[in-house]
Amino acid sequence: SGLAGPRRMASGSVRDFVLGATLMDGHANVLSFGGNVMKNVAGYDVSRALAGSLGTLGMILDVSLKVVPRPAREQTLRLELPEADAIRRTNEWAGKPLPISATAWFDGALSVRLSGADAGVRAAQMKLGGDPVADGEAFWMTLREQTHAFFNREAKAATLWRLSVPPTSTPLNFGSTLIEWRGAQRWIWSTSPATEIRAKVHAAGGHATAFRHHDRNDVFHPLAPALAQIHQRLKKEFDPAGVFNPGRLYSDLGPI
Repeated sequence: SGLAGPRRMASGSVRDFVLGATLMDGHANVLSFGGNVMKNVAGYDVSRALAGSLGTLGMILDVSLKVVPRPAREQTLRLELPEADAIRRTNEWAGKPLPISATAWFDGALSVRLSGADAGVRAAQMKLGGDPVADGEAFWMTLREQTHAFFNREAKAATLWRLSVPPTSTPLNFGSTLIEWRGAQRWIWSTSPATEIRAKVHAAGGHATAFRHHDRNDVFHPLAPALAQIHQRLKKEFDPAGVFNPGRLYSDLGPI
């Protein structure tokens, strides 16, 4: 799925940690890409392309992932801030040497996670202020696993959208909002038409994905023609008969 948790803003995306993979394609060929202990790719990096492909290119038989040590100390702070101020503040902090590994804004409260050496976390806590959260790890886990109350609300008439926009984008004002990654990832519950949401997000320089309670035929942001051709060529190369998750990404993604 290519989904990443709250630490994405500091550590990078899932595909950044993929070292290699073994794949069975639509011809039942077993193909190996990349390496096991270091990045080792000549040509097109297929192993990274698998992240976010939703199983449309083939069956992943194994994958090698880079891992890093856990931080020596983590502390979560909470500050009461309106949405626009939270976006501005987190982007200002991004230009300073602060050990911020995650941010999340919801319902007037900005949560900030500090990760690193004990001395660095303590110094940053004094500089940022806010109220320490006793069990911050549990809070970030609810965001990563989408068990937070925001994701579980009853909204039969609304669609849950995942918006990817430049971090400094101003509030989009579509409905109930949860913001992560300094403003780069925004979750909204909205009854606005998909065309309206996507037009506004596109104007901001981003894209919108209908994540839940939506017509499956209009889930992903429409691709530019050149990108659509690349997707189709990849699909044709790895799965010409269209046996792997047909229509999972785009309804017209199949044999050409």
